[in-house]
Amino acid sequence: MLRNLATSLINSREERIVTTLPKAKELRPFIERAITLSRRARTLTDEGSDVRALHLRRQAAGFFHAGNVGLTASTGRRGQVRPERTAGVAALKRLFSELGERYQDRPGGYTRILKLGHRGGDRAELAIIELVDNPREKEALDAEKKRKAAAAKKKTESKKASGKKKAEDASEPAAKETDKVVEPEE
Repeated sequence: MLRNLATSLINSREERIVTTLPKAKELRPFIERAITLSRRARTLTDEGSDVRALHLRRQAAGFFHAGNVGLTASTGRRGQVRPERTAGVAALKRLFSELGERYQDRPGGYTRILKLGHRGGDRAELAIIELVDNPREKEALDAEKKRKAAAAKKKTESKKASGKKKAEDASEPAAKETDKVVEPEE
């Protein structure tokens, strides 16, 4: 069950899955160990690092389903061609290429659990488990920064404009006073 959840989390486009809270809490250390193995493989640089990286990759493969090991890859049932990659192989590839690079400088805490409430049918507590620092999250932060920068720029421009307006208002009464023509009373 944890292998299926781990494969689903790594392969999901949004990098999040909805499951029950106890399953999410069990999945967190399971998936974080796999991500740590991919991080370690990225940091190897000395002699024999290829062998160690392969060993770490094979260790991480234990966290996912191996796929159709005993079956031939060329022909499937009724002569159909089998898909080349299974979900576990694709998850392992993504783990070591994309996620290992993303979390290279992060010491831990690769996942986040958000509570959703209770499911309607059996009142089981639901949760979302997601990978942190995902692209969707980064886009939201960038958009928020742009919005704040635009608001700050607009605020400074309005302050400058109001400062100029106040200066103009202060100079206008003096100009009006000097422009007044005093007519003698008869």
